Amino acid sequence: MWIAELSRQTEVPVATIKYYLREGLLPAGESVGATRARYDESHVRRLRLIRALVESGGLSLARVRGVLAAVDEESQQMHAVLGAAHGALLPESIEASPESLERVGELLDDHGWLVDDQSPDRALLANALDALDRVGHPLDSTLLDSYLMAAEQVGDADVAHLPAGDRAETVEATVVITALGGPVLLALRRLAQQNASARRYGAVPTHPCP
Repeated sequence: MWIAELSRQTEVPVATIKYYLREGLLPAGESVGATRARYDESHVRRLRLIRALVESGGLSLARVRGVLAAVDEESQQMHAVLGAAHGALLPESIEASPESLERVGELLDDHGWLVDDQSPDRALLANALDALDRVGHPLDSTLLDSYLMAAEQVGDADVAHLPAGDRAETVEATVVITALGGPVLLALRRLAQQNASARRYGAVPTHPCP
């Protein structure tokens, strides 16, 4: 396909595609003349992945480049590639107290979770626990365990539903689910709280009139 068709299929402007080509984020097409090139489905997939990283993940092009490098490194196992995608979605610097980091480590060990010791998500969770401590509402172990078990079900479902296609397709799905799935989980949690509250306190749900 020509670049105009590539643009139509991916909804990425031609000028942006050319910029990605110049920056080396998108591989060059097959040259058929001094100024023309043909593109194929691999370019469609790469552009969709870049869009997912930039638009859904909110990443800078520098961080996008890092994820794409992991995708393109064939020696990398898929687990490491997905880790790179997750890492790219996190802040570059996360502060957490040693006490909360230790608590997170013990929590994961107690439940037998296979999480790298250097995973930045450990610090992300510890940072969240620190925030609760600072406002006088520390998360007790019983509730934290409940959260972990619920998260385990979500994580298992997410990974089970990843496509069995190529690396770029799998990473794209991971980034989109991680970046855009968060608000879905938050909304469901609030709805579940409303349901639990109504059942506990005997509230009668109201419905708007048609």
